[in-house]
Amino acid sequence: MLKLAVAAAATATLVFASGSALADTAGASFQVKMTIVRSCSVTAGNASDISLGTTVQPTATNQTGNNTISVTCSKTTPYTVGLLPSSTNGGTTDGTGAMSSVANSATNTDKVPYALYSNAGNTIVWGNTIGTGANVVGGTGTGAAITHTVYAKNTNANFTPDSYADTVTVTVTY
Repeated sequence: MLKLAVAAAATATLVFASGSALADTAGASFQVKMTIVRSCSVTAGNASDISLGTTVQPTATNQTGNNTISVTCSKTTPYTVGLLPSSTNGGTTDGTGAMSSVANSATNTDKVPYALYSNAGNTIVWGNTIGTGANVVGGTGTGAAITHTVYAKNTNANFTPDSYADTVTVTVTY
């Protein structure tokens, strides 16, 4: 029993002594840092093409179609989306453009007019004018893709039978 008491006392002394020897400390600190900048990206392309269909009647008017584009911006980043039909075919910042022949542009100079809209009723023009008289669509980034539907309507189909197309440039300003 005496041996146990001596052993316990010796162990306690060693623990106390070693604890005292390690009680002093020195410290420093550091930061983990990161800068997050505003950013946006837009997804369009062939998957976003709008077809106004096929018509056999030259009197067909107001043919409509729609598709979507996606905008991804960092959280709380305000943005606007502008659409600009090709200036080569007479496109303007007011969302109006014209489609030209896909295969026969050398012999078919017809231009089929169309307009872009931000609503299904085709009453709110979607163009590329920022500021006073703006006709762009806006939003605020969430960090996830936000889908915007683009609507198109042609006003006249009395043109040479052919396939027609135009390129629309999508601009995200943030």
